[in-house]
Amino acid sequence: MKRLILLVGLLFSLCACAGGPTPPKLPYQSWYVGLAAPRFMEVWVESVDVLDQRGLAFFHVSGGVVSYTGKAEGWHQGAGSTMPVNNVDLPDRIFVRWQSLVEPQTYKIGIRIPQWVRDEMIKPQRLFCKPAQKEMTLYEDTINLGMAPGGIVKVWLGGACLGYREVGRFQAEIEPLGPYKGKSNGQYVPIEAENKAYVDQHGIPYGTW
Repeated sequence: MKRLILLVGLLFSLCACAGGPTPPKLPYQSWYVGLAAPRFMEVWVESVDVLDQRGLAFFHVSGGVVSYTGKAEGWHQGAGSTMPVNNVDLPDRIFVRWQSLVEPQTYKIGIRIPQWVRDEMIKPQRLFCKPAQKEMTLYEDTINLGMAPGGIVKVWLGGACLGYREVGRFQAEIEPLGPYKGKSNGQYVPIEAENKAYVDQHGIPYGTW
């Protein structure tokens, strides 16, 4: 009988493991990753991966196209095209690999997210939201990543109706394997004609980000 009980317990454990990790206990269903770049400085994000505060790794939680600021030099206020990150706890590290198409160059970086950011992400804020025209309880549930030529990365924390504040500025390293980790034989995503024309005429404003 004891052996049977142990066997049943083991089977339940295996079933639990097969079902994946337990959903995180957050005050919302998803947090968000936003992606942005300066205007004309075209970017293609190959992958955004997350190591959450439980030590669990999640791959390709975001990627692809980004939103662009209103100008080539300097940064905007932190907003970007966002995607929900479902069933992932708050981030301990975020890893990004992207193609800077105007250079062209491939970069990669692992960014450690400070504890104060995770603390702020679960702190409720009660305020009047103008777009919704009502008082709401809101959270800074979005981490936005801005990517610029030269491998510069800016990180902001914010949320709907709350605005964004800077977390830090980071320097990525060149991916030695090139685009798609060498799987494309050095071929980059084709750059848009408008962006190529701008860079051909004005150059890349390194040092402004």
